Amino acid sequence: MDTKGRLVAGSHNRNEFVLINADEVGRVTSVKELSGQICQICGDEIEITVDGEPFVACNECAFPICRPCYEYERREGNQACPQCKTRFKRIKGSPRVDGDEDEEEFDDLDNEFDVSEAVLSSRLNTGRGASNGSGFATPSEVDAATLNPEIPLLTYGQEDDGISADKHALIIPPFMNRAKRVHPMPFSDTASSVSLPPRPMDPKKDLAVYGYGTVAWKDRMEEWRRRQNDKLQMVKHQGDGGGGHNDGDVDDPDLPKMDEGRQPLSRKLPISSSKINPYRMVILTRMAILGLFFHYRILHPVNDAYALWLISVICEIWFAVSWIFDQFPKWFPIERETYLDRLSLRYEKEGKPSELAPVDVFVSTVDPMKEPPLITANTVLSILAVDYPVDKVACYVSDDGAAMLTFEALSETSEFARKWVPFCKKFSIEPRAPEWYFAEKVEYLKDKVHPSFVRERRAMKREYEEFKVRINGLVTMAQKVPEEGWTMQDGTPWPGNDVRDHPGMIQVFLGNNGVHDIEGNELPRLVYVSREKRPGFDHHKKAGAMNALIRVSAVISNAPYMLNVDCDHYINNSKALRESMCFMMDPTSGKKICYVQFPQRFDGIDRHDRYSNRNVVFFDINMKGLDGIQGPIYVGTGCVFRRQALYGYDAPTKKKPPGKTCNCFPKWLSCCCCKSRKKKAKGKSKEKSTKSKKSKETAIQIHALENIEEGIEGIDSEKSSLMPQIKFEKKFGQSPVFIASTLLEDGGVPPGASSASLLKEAIHVISCGYEDKTEWGKEVGWIYGSVTEDILTGFKMHCHGWRSVYCIPKRPAFKGSAPINLSDRLHQVLRWALGSVEILLSRHCPIWYGYGCGLKPLERFSYINSVVYPLTSVPLLAYCTLPAVCLLTGKFIVPEISNYASILFMLMFLSIAVTSILEIQWGGVGIDDLWRNEQFWVIGGVSAHLFALFQGLLKVLAGVNTNFTVTSKAGDDGEFSELYLFKWTTLLIPPLTLLIINIVGVIVGVSDAISNGYDSWGPLFGRLFFAIWVILHLYPFLKGMMGKQNSVPTILIVWSILLASIFSLLWVRINPFLDHGGIVLEVCGLDCN
Repeated sequence: MDTKGRLVAGSHNRNEFVLINADEVGRVTSVKELSGQICQICGDEIEITVDGEPFVACNECAFPICRPCYEYERREGNQACPQCKTRFKRIKGSPRVDGDEDEEEFDDLDNEFDVSEAVLSSRLNTGRGASNGSGFATPSEVDAATLNPEIPLLTYGQEDDGISADKHALIIPPFMNRAKRVHPMPFSDTASSVSLPPRPMDPKKDLAVYGYGTVAWKDRMEEWRRRQNDKLQMVKHQGDGGGGHNDGDVDDPDLPKMDEGRQPLSRKLPISSSKINPYRMVILTRMAILGLFFHYRILHPVNDAYALWLISVICEIWFAVSWIFDQFPKWFPIERETYLDRLSLRYEKEGKPSELAPVDVFVSTVDPMKEPPLITANTVLSILAVDYPVDKVACYVSDDGAAMLTFEALSETSEFARKWVPFCKKFSIEPRAPEWYFAEKVEYLKDKVHPSFVRERRAMKREYEEFKVRINGLVTMAQKVPEEGWTMQDGTPWPGNDVRDHPGMIQVFLGNNGVHDIEGNELPRLVYVSREKRPGFDHHKKAGAMNALIRVSAVISNAPYMLNVDCDHYINNSKALRESMCFMMDPTSGKKICYVQFPQRFDGIDRHDRYSNRNVVFFDINMKGLDGIQGPIYVGTGCVFRRQALYGYDAPTKKKPPGKTCNCFPKWLSCCCCKSRKKKAKGKSKEKSTKSKKSKETAIQIHALENIEEGIEGIDSEKSSLMPQIKFEKKFGQSPVFIASTLLEDGGVPPGASSASLLKEAIHVISCGYEDKTEWGKEVGWIYGSVTEDILTGFKMHCHGWRSVYCIPKRPAFKGSAPINLSDRLHQVLRWALGSVEILLSRHCPIWYGYGCGLKPLERFSYINSVVYPLTSVPLLAYCTLPAVCLLTGKFIVPEISNYASILFMLMFLSIAVTSILEIQWGGVGIDDLWRNEQFWVIGGVSAHLFALFQGLLKVLAGVNTNFTVTSKAGDDGEFSELYLFKWTTLLIPPLTLLIINIVGVIVGVSDAISNGYDSWGPLFGRLFFAIWVILHLYPFLKGMMGKQNSVPTILIVWSILLASIFSLLWVRINPFLDHGGIVLEVCGLDCN
């Protein structure tokens, strides 16, 4: 797309579209500058033919008419030039009309019936009827819906015996090397609809009579032999991993048996039976112990503390239920291994262009003050330098804050990328984010580092330091916003000065406009996108921004796969895209995979991981368990998607082989036996047929209009041609270019599409009102209705029958930054929990949504656990309060413990410990990680989860909307400086209260035992153990409250004095050391005299 380095801004609703020239001062040009000659009938651009000349309809006066208008005039009009009134002559490639046979001077059998290709090409070009200039061929197959619906079509060798021989239609052979259409898309507006009678043929006659004889068969055989020779070529490509078992051969007739590239691109590695079988046995044993435990607890109430006992039992039952939802999805954990060398053998032939699938990469950012532009720039640089063919990668940066700071920083990044990308690929460095690469210490003497590398590395480091100075200078300038707003270098006002009211903006920095690196090589495409925002529209935050990127990328590049990363998650492994393609492009199982999820790894976290930021228990244990069922859940970043899955299509289904029947019995006997079965199966078959219609749409090419209409009757032929178009518009919106792109399963855009038309459509699809009355956010794209759109989006895809894959390469694929400050960490957890509550109270709740579809039961267990965990905050808060209450009142939740009860409690704690140890063993995590995760589960449960539960209830029931705070990214104030920064927030009140009352309770309990003597120490141990368990879990919170060791926050002192005073007054009122019946005086008995 050649925009001549200019920012494109516009609004489809307001009919505004301008190109802001950043080179010439104050110049604003319209879109017509990009166009050539204009059609005098429809006003569209006249295409360029394959010879490089403009299309000429009339040879007498050369009146400017585009090809669709020319064909329309010949078909529906007076067949004459509007200016000189000369009758139009048929041009090669155009359909025949009445009167052409008399003046025909050549035979155009190959093109005269190829009208639907030209029609679809014209719609893809401008959306109004202009065609492209590449021979009028598009990457789509022939659309059968444009032919006469009254005459059925033959479908690849199949014919209907009930149709007479003269009613059969000529088969138009599929075009070679074209993208596959998953849905027929008839465009049936007035200017492009064609009613072309098919050419009759007799199937019994030799096809050579119709031009499909032995010559065509010979060409086909030659083509097959050529492909065989190409498949035999093998190229050695360095990759991570190799070898493996040939356990998944593909029945590819074009692939020779001896080719190593025929072997599977990945394989499953089940957990060793010596590790997983004991783990499963312990889980079942723990279930039995839980049953005995609750049997004892329910049958042995505490009469003098009945309220405390009842609360404790209810809390324990809820903990057991939540444990079941969390535990059983780990029943089938697996690991996976990829073979990058086989991927290269299969899709990268020597001397041939790479056949790896294109990938569009999405980077989302909002506020450059909270998400520093330098971090975003590093992420973009790591994407541009990825180890993947440059023509297959396109990076789209979504600036949802319309900040000129982000735009200018991206401009500087594109200039620095011209030096950084060739340096990375020349020396194969890792990671390819300069900030983190130069932070690593390089041992120059190790492996005999080449002197040229040392020299170029030092020069590149100086370049990067200068780049950082420029970026930081932009940040400093952005601190003070001018009163009149920002202006660009050419004096044009920045279109995004009003963040809540601005047009859509698109800027192509790299790719297809002559910008190369310093060595003259091409660079991946880099596109800046800021969607239109207007008051009164719900823009749906991050989910809406991601859906805008889906549409604009479909118009510009339309890669079949998409990777989305947060602005602070850079590519740490340059082969990450290849790792994902080992699953997506695997011919055995790749078609059913909707996304490949990578684990999140983080930089800049303290060594002890005080607040469990790494979350390794979830990523290394829970996600491996889900991978053995239907796949991991989507976690919002580091995920490669299949574009068709995000469009709301069902997963392809495998056809079952026909059942084997026995012919030994007489026919009447088999009929009697099977009669009852057929009646039962008849009702089920009807239900299955309705459910399978959607899945068939994505896997089967439809060749008749009746299949598109899905049985709609009672409509005339004129309206029937409009039905598919209306259905697609209701689902995807009113953009013919985008709708046409959704039909291409393998992606791609028309090669001859003009820049002007694509730019207009790109601005159109990011307009604020585009999604109105469509299925965007409901069934298509990222799903709306929750601030955690990731869980909801993955859940919907799994409900459509797709499966996902969890990929853990040896070198982490992505790394990011996490909030290591206590307050920021709690706000991050608050946002996640709030999203889960919103899903729990919505119609998409996995408890009642999606039954009868492709979601597996254990996968549903996992999704239920992911949305109900905020409810645990209420019983957890009550359970952590019970120890202090028991110590202050002298009561306990358990009656006097017998030997049976002692054994039962010991078995319970032992089963919990053994389960954790076995999970550590097969998951590969450390015991300190497990303990930190347990501690923060309590801290977050009694603070962030509790607030999220109340906010979610207020939002859903009372309509009170809450806005989440964007998590601050790591700063440059020194290593771990954020760790000791104290920020007061209301989230700190509940855990601080629990901590203080439990400490006070321990002091009071010990004092009471000392005053009452030896007999009171026995009952005290159970209460002390309970209270110390709470205090140990809140210890990281206490350290976070203390900040650095040399100071104590004032709020902590005030809150401690307040709570201590309250509990002291309560203590005096209760007065536990004195008998409430009064002081009993007795005679001493000693003779004092």
